[in-house]
Amino acid sequence: MTIRLPDFKGGLRAYEPRSEPLALAPGTPLTSRTVFSAAHVVADPYADVSPDSAAAVDWDATLAFRRHLWSHGLGVAEAMDTAQRGMGLDWAGAAELIARSAREAKSVGGLIACGVGTDQLTGPASLDEVRAAYEEQLALVEESGARAILMASRALAAAAKGPEDYLEVYGHLLRQSAEPVVLHWLGPMFDPALEGYWGSSDLDAATDTFLEVIAAHPDKVDGIKVSLLEAQREIDIRRRLPQGVRCYTGDDFNYPELIAGDEKGFSHALLGIFDPLGPLAAEAVRVLDTGNVGGFRELLDPTVELSRHLFQAPTRFYKTGVVFLAWLAGHQSHFTMVGGLQSARSLPHFARAYELADQLGLFPDPKLAEERMKNLLALYGVAQ
Repeated sequence: MTIRLPDFKGGLRAYEPRSEPLALAPGTPLTSRTVFSAAHVVADPYADVSPDSAAAVDWDATLAFRRHLWSHGLGVAEAMDTAQRGMGLDWAGAAELIARSAREAKSVGGLIACGVGTDQLTGPASLDEVRAAYEEQLALVEESGARAILMASRALAAAAKGPEDYLEVYGHLLRQSAEPVVLHWLGPMFDPALEGYWGSSDLDAATDTFLEVIAAHPDKVDGIKVSLLEAQREIDIRRRLPQGVRCYTGDDFNYPELIAGDEKGFSHALLGIFDPLGPLAAEAVRVLDTGNVGGFRELLDPTVELSRHLFQAPTRFYKTGVVFLAWLAGHQSHFTMVGGLQSARSLPHFARAYELADQLGLFPDPKLAEERMKNLLALYGVAQ
């Protein structure tokens, strides 16, 4: 049996789907690495909303997906970029998501960390207003019992005049944080409004400022999440971190080698690609837990082609592919996204994502994934 898929040249090609999924059952807790999946939100498909409306979230399906990740031993990085933070999910929605997910994590004993930003600010803001916005969100996350992730702020990028402003704002937040936090550096490929973060478009200068913040408060930094899609830069930063400060890779292009590490260290993980790869990623880390680096790479290296496809430019639209694969995998009943973001990728892009994911055995029910792919193709006028 074959399915006709559109290619990138305006034609159709035959693809034979696999019939059996990869066997990936929940297993023992992960020990050698701390691994977070940045998780997507499931929209309410029956809500009467427009792209300009506040997000309508299907809370039952959203929390069920988090239980799926926890069951495989992964942590959940909540209310992050993958959850369409700032691209369909506003602060009010993010605050409710954090509260609900934190309660759910407590009920199942799941690891959770939540994004702290400044997205309640909707216009130009002063540094004092940026700092106050961060404080409001930090308080909510700390009260929920979750670990805080200090996210990069569009408002701070717009208000800061230079590196000293970043040092002042982050220093203030770290001094008052109740527990060590994760510092998040998201590159402009994920959000163009973050160009020049840490006070410079020169990445060497920006890196120095970033590390200066950490060096001044090492006891308040659990770790850093670097999402610059430059493996060597992450390695260089990792080697310059104070003792005890972790590096959580956010590099969706080079994660196998960064997690595997080298003789001088390794990265933990906080990745959007581990939303669709969750069970496979967890199995790979369990192999790594035994000291079998080769087996880890054998499992995870083949996933990079799918990840690079989903995260291709414009990278910020990778969430569309993530939710698309969740629908094909049966984690939700529809392919609708908050803000209407399901329209952000082309049919050939979806077709290739389906093919790559199917080849990896990611779909628990390959027949269901095939039927849903055919339904989408039919909607676009592709007859089988």
